[in-house]
Amino acid sequence: MNIPKNFKLIAKKVLEEEGNSIHRLIDFLDESFDSCVEAILATKGRVVVTGIGKSAHIASKIVATLNSTGTPSLFMHAADAIHGDLGMIQAEDFVICISKSGNTPEIKVLVPLLKRKGSKLAALVSNTDSYLAQQADFILNATIEKEACPHNLAPTTSTTAALALGDALAVTLLESRHFSSQDFANLHPGGSLGKQLYLKVCDIYPENAAPHVTEKASLKEIIIEISSNRLGATAVLDSVSKKLIGIITDGDLRRMLNKYESIQDILAKDIMTASPLTIDADEFATAALALMQEKNITQLVVTKSDNFAGFVHLHDLLKEGLV
Repeated sequence: MNIPKNFKLIAKKVLEEEGNSIHRLIDFLDESFDSCVEAILATKGRVVVTGIGKSAHIASKIVATLNSTGTPSLFMHAADAIHGDLGMIQAEDFVICISKSGNTPEIKVLVPLLKRKGSKLAALVSNTDSYLAQQADFILNATIEKEACPHNLAPTTSTTAALALGDALAVTLLESRHFSSQDFANLHPGGSLGKQLYLKVCDIYPENAAPHVTEKASLKEIIIEISSNRLGATAVLDSVSKKLIGIITDGDLRRMLNKYESIQDILAKDIMTASPLTIDADEFATAALALMQEKNITQLVVTKSDNFAGFVHLHDLLKEGLV
């Protein structure tokens, strides 16, 4: 077997062809796309996306995207539909059927059954003259010139174009519904993505100790407070008002040794960093992470109603999977 050595050139050609095909989809966006979006927004049922072969895989991904962005959807395999699964579709549902040719046998059997149900039908096709396109209420034009496969056989460019057009539809619906980041968080409570959207500092810092000393604390008291609580720092509170006035970190202790000849009489007020960076307990954890990264620090003092509440550490954010 003569194996080609120009691997990168082959890959580059595939990416260029698929990228160009996606770009050409912009010119195919027309009134039918607008009408399709309006119909989906008005539907009282769900969006059912179906297809056969590789188009079925694309349909499944589009369903996942629609569900995660506020459009209730379900996937139905076209072959299974004509063998019993058609019962999952109700008259108020909106159906999107994906097919490159629009003429596959399963699609030709399925379409009349869908129309009998009374559901609105959109055809996401590469052949706008096909049976499916002619029978559909709306056409989502995903026409391509050729597959990236050198034999123009393996579904490559066609599936990429269908997926991209599905993403365009999902995002259009998202913006039309004014779907917010909080709405997104409500649908993605698990994993690092969900945590980025809903996890707050107040969900983290109570698990930590809240080391603190007064401005009159001795060096021994400071070291004991930092060491025993294992956060690498201690807050410094005013001995009268109990308000936060500073912070002492391990780094401050090291710098102190270089600065002072005698450390016997040193107090917290002598080595603390006044007016330390803080974060409110109700801020999102991602805001704490961003501030730590910006200032190149590993912990932040947490305040609640302008009072000292504790610490949030970079390790906490690592543990939560935010880094």
